[in-house]
Amino acid sequence: MFIDRVKIYVKAGDGGDGCVAFLREKYRPRGGPAGGDGGRGGDVILRVNPKMQTLIDFYYRRHYKAKNGRPGEGKNRAGKSAEPLVIEVPPGTVVYDAETGEQIVDLTEGEFVIARGGRGGRGNARFATPTNQAPEYAEPGKPGEERWIILELRLIADVGLVGFPNAGKSTLLSRLTRAHPKIADYPFTTKFPNLGILEYPDRQRLVLADIPGIIEGAHQGRGMGLEFLRHISRTRLLLFMLDILDDPEDAFRYLLEELRHYDEELVKRPRIIALNKIDAAPPEIREKDWQSVFPGEEIFPISAVTGEGLVALTNRMRNILLG
Repeated sequence: MFIDRVKIYVKAGDGGDGCVAFLREKYRPRGGPAGGDGGRGGDVILRVNPKMQTLIDFYYRRHYKAKNGRPGEGKNRAGKSAEPLVIEVPPGTVVYDAETGEQIVDLTEGEFVIARGGRGGRGNARFATPTNQAPEYAEPGKPGEERWIILELRLIADVGLVGFPNAGKSTLLSRLTRAHPKIADYPFTTKFPNLGILEYPDRQRLVLADIPGIIEGAHQGRGMGLEFLRHISRTRLLLFMLDILDDPEDAFRYLLEELRHYDEELVKRPRIIALNKIDAAPPEIREKDWQSVFPGEEIFPISAVTGEGLVALTNRMRNILLG
């Protein structure tokens, strides 16, 4: 199961209460105040784990609470502060406030404190004054922060494969990489984004993402559009997979429109076009002047099944992204 959007509750630990205590020693029956401070509550920290690729763990567990700080003790002993609660998330996780919808942080690496633990209360030793040398008051610990947040995953990849259902994206991904996406001849075979690594002979690598098929109206939520269009936003290069046998000019126009409606910046991103299924195309289709059909675009006729044209395509991807 691939989960890329979840709502969870996080609660940092409360601070421990300060202590009310007095020295009671053999030769000091009326010793001064000796109540220690409470410990600090544990923070809740989001930390990027590069090995994670989905938010599925949060599908089964929605509540996360850090431990409270320990209360202070007599003889001026401070309570122990609680350890932070670390929650691991995949790289590319965007965090939103569930109540306001405001973006809090975009996590591609490192960590972020999403809820801070409460400060420990001060013990009565802190409140002694010349006029009140035996205070019987200690400060309670402060509550830790709590909030509902939304985690939204946007996959990080070098190349995003964009196209209508059955354009051949999954076949291409499986041929170029070690990924094994489900492949069949019906719409929406790909139910979630698949990642694969294209490795060149000199060990340089590109990460490819097979984005589930887009249909007209995807930006409005038709098909599976809104669920996965977000994953295109982080890719550095867009590879448009078009079926050469099924009006590729119209397909390209529709795809550009869907991306433009979703995010205007996407249509400005570097892109190339792969005209797929040339192995099944008649001579008049194979020999057509496709450059005149797609003026200003880089065109690569290919067959994801037989491998024809893939060397030129992958070399161009490498030149664009790796120099």
